Amino acid sequence: MIKNYKSVRRRRIFVSCLFFLSVSLTLSAQDLLVSGQVTDGQLPISGANVLIKNTTNGVVTDFDGRYTITARPTDTLQISYLGYTTLTIPINNHSTINVTLQEDATALGEVQINAGYYSTTDREKTGSIARITAKEIELQPVNNPLGAMQGYMSGVNIVQNTGVPGGGYDIQIRGKNFINGGTDPLFIVDGVPFSSQSLGATEVSGLILRGNISPLNSINPNDIESIEVLKDADATAIYGSRGANGVVLITSKKGIVGKTQLQIDFSNSLGQVSNFVELMNTEQYLEVRREGIINDGFEAYLDNPSFDFAWPDLKTWDQNRYTDWQKELIGGNAHRRNAQLRLSGGNPQTRYLISAAHQNESTVFPGKSNYKKTSVHNNINHHSQGGKFTINLSTIYTHEKNSLPQEDFSYSAYTLEPNAPKLYNEVGELNWENNSWDNPLASLLEEYRANINSLNANTYISYKLMPNLEFKSSLGFNSYRLDSFKTLPSSATNPALGFIPQNYSNLTTNASQRQSWIVEPQLQWKHQWKKIKLDILFGTTFQKETNKQLVQKGTGYPNNSLLRNLAAAEIVKVQRDMDGEYSYTAVFGRINLNLDERYILNLTGRRDGSSRFGPGRQFGNFGAVGIAWVFSEEDIFKNNTILSFGKFRASYGITGSDNIGDYKFLNTYNITGYDYDGTTALQPTGIFNPIFGWESNKKLETAIELALLKDRINLTTSWYRNKSSNQLIGIPLAATTGFSQLTGNFDATVENTGFEMDIQTVNLKTNYLKWSTSFNITLPENKLVKFDDLENSTFANRYVIGQPLTIVKLYHALGVNPETGIYQFKDYNGDGNISSLADRQWAKDLAPEFYGGFGNTLSYGNLTLNVFFQFKKQQAFNLMRFSTIPGYRRNAPVDLFDRWQQNGDIKAIQKSSGGFGMGVDTGSLQQDSSAAVSDASFIRLRNISLNYKVPQISNNLDINVYLQGQNLLTFTNYKGPDPEYPSYSRLPPLRQFTLGMKIAF
Repeated sequence: MIKNYKSVRRRRIFVSCLFFLSVSLTLSAQDLLVSGQVTDGQLPISGANVLIKNTTNGVVTDFDGRYTITARPTDTLQISYLGYTTLTIPINNHSTINVTLQEDATALGEVQINAGYYSTTDREKTGSIARITAKEIELQPVNNPLGAMQGYMSGVNIVQNTGVPGGGYDIQIRGKNFINGGTDPLFIVDGVPFSSQSLGATEVSGLILRGNISPLNSINPNDIESIEVLKDADATAIYGSRGANGVVLITSKKGIVGKTQLQIDFSNSLGQVSNFVELMNTEQYLEVRREGIINDGFEAYLDNPSFDFAWPDLKTWDQNRYTDWQKELIGGNAHRRNAQLRLSGGNPQTRYLISAAHQNESTVFPGKSNYKKTSVHNNINHHSQGGKFTINLSTIYTHEKNSLPQEDFSYSAYTLEPNAPKLYNEVGELNWENNSWDNPLASLLEEYRANINSLNANTYISYKLMPNLEFKSSLGFNSYRLDSFKTLPSSATNPALGFIPQNYSNLTTNASQRQSWIVEPQLQWKHQWKKIKLDILFGTTFQKETNKQLVQKGTGYPNNSLLRNLAAAEIVKVQRDMDGEYSYTAVFGRINLNLDERYILNLTGRRDGSSRFGPGRQFGNFGAVGIAWVFSEEDIFKNNTILSFGKFRASYGITGSDNIGDYKFLNTYNITGYDYDGTTALQPTGIFNPIFGWESNKKLETAIELALLKDRINLTTSWYRNKSSNQLIGIPLAATTGFSQLTGNFDATVENTGFEMDIQTVNLKTNYLKWSTSFNITLPENKLVKFDDLENSTFANRYVIGQPLTIVKLYHALGVNPETGIYQFKDYNGDGNISSLADRQWAKDLAPEFYGGFGNTLSYGNLTLNVFFQFKKQQAFNLMRFSTIPGYRRNAPVDLFDRWQQNGDIKAIQKSSGGFGMGVDTGSLQQDSSAAVSDASFIRLRNISLNYKVPQISNNLDINVYLQGQNLLTFTNYKGPDPEYPSYSRLPPLRQFTLGMKIAF
């Protein structure tokens, strides 16, 4: 019995092993490795989602549209991509499944657009929202997101105001609305307000960056997924007072569902000044210089050796030497090296992205100046199993280190005498040529340093309380800290001045910090009844911002080696000590009604509270209504072969502004930093005035959106009118009051109107070749409609009723008097004196007449070419603004060589002067005359990009090689350094060439 039992047990164990082995083999046999390619019938689709239906198992197609996934023979694949119909394909034991997705006309209109507190689509939006994505941004080797937007958006005018790394940009969205207010819009980065106001101090960075250090430099453009610009009332009113100048929404990249992917992107850029001004050579300069001194009546002194010190350029310097100072001082090569690592992946429930980038950029100046930036970006997005709970965590941390010369060499490059001495003597030291000139490279002994640390963090959570009711909240924090200094050692001055560290050397420091937090809880309810959809949003905002700035100056050092130590200074003075706090709260709401996908009504409203106004004036109400009619859904158009989509939309609303600074309604005082007889002086800076309130901006817009020939042509045209009233203006006060101005509301109205047009076309699409075009144009108009008693106010010399705010009032130049050889001007008031403000009656508008962009994209196989042009029609200050009379001890444009020389000459340039003449300074008058403004229109090859996708070596390796160019060519009649931002004292934007490679595996 025992043996039989053991035998039975052995057989059972053996059978069980066979059973489990067969089950295991059966299960292994059921696993199937499925691979294939996803295309649109012609080109591969990269980034398409390939999922096992009803599971979280999925992958993303690579750059060639290929995928590999493990599945069971009975599984079903679900393939989807934005803008294409979703396919479900049973596997049925197939190991290779190639998929062709078809464009979905409906899906094309379903691209999600960030509208701030909600998302919408091109089809359903009732407001004006311009958008660019990573596709356009990554084509441009820029350091600032605003640089990537230039020319790409209608209604958005952006100007780069220096080519020095770390500098800033000027931006206007549909013109200047407020007389004394700024034009910067509200910037939102991942749901967190981001102040674009510089914390730079002119005492520290005034000579090199003009104090304008853009905080937006801290955002790496390669980390941006999209930038949306909200322009009209319907889009901006939900932001209330903060959206008066428009809203710019910057959304960072997120992880993509699929296997973990590592992407490496590295590039090297070469930058150069794109245009040199044609200046006088040595022979021309010396001729007009000598002639000018003679004209001034000092000819006898030229031959007197005792006065050789007065004009070394004519007497002691080499008369045959010539130096092209533009090439010497701003003609170098700026190198930018950029490296970025990005790790991303996840499943439909949890996605992640970790990115780190480092940039090192030099300048075209002599020396070893550089700008370094290191950034880290993280994003984690998680959905619960049932989809009820969602959380998104996003952080962007950036460290910038800017080491530049203390001043921009551009002015010296344009004005140094062409026969000026060599920069270094025989032993390699700075050459002062017997103390006869100021060596420009002495600035390299001065230092400017800026260290910037920026953190932007946001947590977004949402929970579905009911199927149609969702609670969500955004919690954000932003910190921006700038620590900078400049040094002025005595060794950087001409030895003839006799300065020593004890009586000259000084250090100026700037420690500034801005911190803000925001909490925005919201409730959203959605419901659909057959053909009616209703979306209601209600929320509140709690925001607080603090600003601190401490500027100190130390003078008198034992020696220059201690110059960076403020404690070593003999005298330390506080130049500025500012501590401000801004509190803001609001409630807002939105009601969106969609009837039959044809008729859409959007109502938004907001009640704002600001700490910048006095009691009883702190709250303001703002709102807007937007309507849209999708007329292509009407029966008469449904079977139209030409019109595939058509929509009419309109909006009207009111936004406001509290952009006046903190504490303006209170009595305020400041420590001057200077003592009076040993006592610290307290200076009044503001006068009590609690009765002023919100500025008001009424916005109206109408637009038509069309898609033709199966979406091959997309056209949007819009007309807008913004009326800004109740202007907050610093009303000038008499000096006897002790205050320069009093902030208050003025009964003045500014009107901005304009026409915008955007066109996108698909010109050609074959198996190998694809060609698409984009075009946008804006025709803006600005004018001062109303200003009570303007003629008797201090603003009478700046503004004219019916004229734009951007005018400059100038003398009317009448040319050169053929008999006297000096400039003439119209004497408007007939008093025989051209020096009073009454004679400045000639108005010139410096705002663009129109501007826009034109781009083409061509793809052939693995090769893609993008070419984008920017254009602008405008007037600007010309060379007469900067140099009007030849003969001074500084070089000048060669145009000034053709001057008046004898009685009867008909010339545009007056006779030479050495700067010693007495009487009326006609050169200064000419600088402020109509002759100093001329056409500065241009067409610029803003960007060109050539990308080559290297044929795939393996399934897990993708390589892209690209060549990019920025500011390559400018077609213009303007003779200055740059037509877009005319200046002879700032480095113009550089021409850049970039070679890079992207590797993904």
